[in-house]
Formats: sequence, structure tokens, C-alpha cells
Amino acid sequence: MNQKQIGLYIHIPFCKQKCYYCDFPSYSGMEEYWEAYIDALVSELIIKAEEYKNPDIMTIFIGGGTPSLIPATYISKVLNTVYKNYNVLPDCESTIECNPGTLNDEKLRAYKNFGLNRLSIGLQACQDEILKQLGRIHTFEDFLFSLKLAQKHEFQNLNADIIFGIPNQTFADWQDTIDRILALDLAHISCYSLLIEDGTVFGELKEKGLIKEAEDELDRKMYHYAVERFNESGLYQYEISNFAKPHLRCRHNMNYWRRGEYLGVGAGAHSHYNKRRFANTADVSMYIEGVKKGKFILTEDNHLSKEDELEESIFLGLRLTEGIDFSVLSKEYGIDLEKKNYKKLEKLISQKLVERDGTMLRLTKKGMDLANAVIVELI
Repeated sequence: MNQKQIGLYIHIPFCKQKCYYCDFPSYSGMEEYWEAYIDALVSELIIKAEEYKNPDIMTIFIGGGTPSLIPATYISKVLNTVYKNYNVLPDCESTIECNPGTLNDEKLRAYKNFGLNRLSIGLQACQDEILKQLGRIHTFEDFLFSLKLAQKHEFQNLNADIIFGIPNQTFADWQDTIDRILALDLAHISCYSLLIEDGTVFGELKEKGLIKEAEDELDRKMYHYAVERFNESGLYQYEISNFAKPHLRCRHNMNYWRRGEYLGVGAGAHSHYNKRRFANTADVSMYIEGVKKGKFILTEDNHLSKEDELEESIFLGLRLTEGIDFSVLSKEYGIDLEKKNYKKLEKLISQKLVERDGTMLRLTKKGMDLANAVIVELI
């Protein structure tokens, strides 16, 4: 029996409309590519199953884009291929990302039948005015309707994504979003600070001086408020941006942060396998053509050195509230991390940015705010 347990990520890059802040590989108005893309996904899954000797799959994550936009028959075709060619473990966590306004009874019934057991629904904000400003295609009512539908089909492991630090979003708006989301008693919340990226609609508006990023002070106030309210309500923070009821952390993402192995299929999908990180081209037509020729077009292909792996273990592991175990890492990489980083650690501890608990090292509340700087200092 194959002992290697991995995650499987499947990217569906299609959207009804691209959100103004989004810099993921996702595209609207490409309906004519849907079928050819799904055929390419199926081919890639079969080729990779053979190449990697049908690994055990412990988590499946269908992300996007908006996977719930395309007909359920396409999702069925992809998942049938997975079940036929990989050893999907009985307790596999299987997630699909959905957008309000794209779900209906037929799709949810089908998802349940395909073995999907976790839904991640993009909400972002509870005020329709703010949703419109973000370029979202739905209202808060649409979100509530999607949630009711999901619960009717007995999906219990439900996540909602929300964003703070949106231009013109007030602290009162954010409090309102938190209140309304807590009233829904969800299993999981992903809560992100808005970054305005180049190449997005927001990026262009910022360049023209038409919008600006939220003040740092307001952004941090919003974040601390969310952390406090969620923890009080039994949604415990387990990663910088993620909160869950006990035992309902997203296992697929935990595998990323713990540097587990995973295969990504689809345009723009990333993989980490056998000390190698590689990524498919995000260009949909190039991706399809490449798969047709049996030659994946990669935009990234790196073999990780021991040093790379150690750095990754530190910067990914410190995102988790449990932190990193110095003794485990020291043993794994044959280096006394305590000794090597003694001065840096003393400095970070005295600045109250990290704290020790036996051999565990984790970011403090203040450290979470300055996570990137702390990690750079350590690495």
C-alpha cells in the first residue's frame, strides 16, 4: 500500500466577473474554453497519477476562480477521474470554493454525491454597498440564501471568507460584518486584510489616486477586533488569517503550512513534491495546448536545498498559532537552531515579538502584526 499521503489541489480559473481586488489566475468571459479545460484537467490528473504512482489523497481542494460557476457535470468528470486514478482515503477532507449566486439545489446535491464534504463560500463583507465596490456579483441576501441551501443539503463544514481594510470601509461596517457572521454559527472563517495589488482594478484606481489603502492603525484595529471576537465565540485562531471551531481547521491548508506534499492540477496550480516546487502556466490556452501535447508548461520549477526547506519550515510554521518546534527542526536539519539563532531570539523575545514555551517558538499578538519582519529577521 502506498504510504505517502498528499493533498490534491484542482484549479478552476473561471469567474462570472473578476473582483476588483483579485490577482489570482482567474478569468471571466471564457465559457468557450470550459469543456477543453476540463478535458485537459482530466488528462493532467491521469498523467500525474501514473507519474507519482497513485498516491494516497488525504485532502482535495477545488479552488478558483469560481468552481461553483461551471456545470456540476464538469466537477463530476474531474472527481470521477480522481477516484479512479488515486487512492482517496475514506476520511478525505474535500472542499469546493463557491460564490453566492452560483449555487442551486442541483449543484449541491451533485457535490454531496461526489463526496465533497466542505464548502468555502466567498462573502467578503455584509454590506451590499461594499460588495458592489469590491466588484462582487452578489448581495448579502444571496450569501444567506446559499448558506441555507448548503445546510439543507447537510453540509456542516462551512467556511466564509471575509475581508477588512477595504477602501472606505469603516470600523462600524467591520463590527457589523463580524456580528452578522458570528450569528450564523459557521465552522470556519478566513479573514484577510485587503492588499491592493498591481494589475488589478483596485491597483489602477490607486495609481490614479482614486482610492487608497486603509490606514495601518485602522487595519490593525479591525484585525485585533476580529481575533478577539472570534476567539470569544469559540472560533479559535490557528493561523494568522484563519479561525475554526475545535477539530475543524482546514486540513488542506494545514498541510501547506506544515510543508506537507501536494499536487496541483490546472492553470496556475502549484505543487510541492519530492523536494521540488513547481507551477503550471496560468495562461489557460497555453495550459490546454501543453497538456494536449503531453508536455506541461511550467512557470516555476525549483529543487529545494536543505537550506530552502529549513527557511520554509520557519516562515510557514510561524504563521500557525502553535508555532514551530525548534528541537524537531534541529533534528530534522542536523543543525542546532537554538545555538545558531540565540542572539536573534533573545532580541525578538525582549521586543515581545516571539515567545517560548519549552521547545516551541511562536509569534506573540504583537509579532502577528509584524509577522513578515520577524520572519525575515529569523531567516
